[in-house]
Amino acid sequence: MRANEDRRRDKDDNGMEDRVVAIKRVTKVVKGGRNMRFSALVVVGDGNGHVGAGLGKAAEIPEAIRKGKEDAMKHMITVARTDFKSVTHDNIGKYGGATVLLKRAPEGTGVIAGGPARAVIELAGITNIRTKSLGSNNKQNVVFATLAGLKQIKTPEEVARLRGKTVEEILA
Repeated sequence: MRANEDRRRDKDDNGMEDRVVAIKRVTKVVKGGRNMRFSALVVVGDGNGHVGAGLGKAAEIPEAIRKGKEDAMKHMITVARTDFKSVTHDNIGKYGGATVLLKRAPEGTGVIAGGPARAVIELAGITNIRTKSLGSNNKQNVVFATLAGLKQIKTPEEVARLRGKTVEEILA
């Protein structure tokens, strides 16, 4: 792990691993002064095709992380992967001002991704992929854009069923 990145990894009893992508101090100006709170962006995944991201906000950092983890568990998605743990086809995910390009890669490529997108991809269990973050580099939007791109990915079987063809016709 890189020293300059704000990350924390934990594995809980149900096999889910969580990673804190960002912690921000947020303030609200009220009549008596400023209210300081912390907002945590947390990504949760089992490394086997299930991943989710969530936000938590609280007066203390550990409580914000716990709330973020709970929110991420509520918003889990299933990712279609190939036998060599890559995505089945290229895709673009968009969220807010962020756009993330997801490109399939052959065995041995590894994860080529920036910080926020890397957290989502690694916890989804994808080991061979190339990504490029386009547009905004806001961590929260990049994480949700990556999730949006992964959510749209379909297996060849799903595409064949939707088109009323066989898998062989689709892959040919």
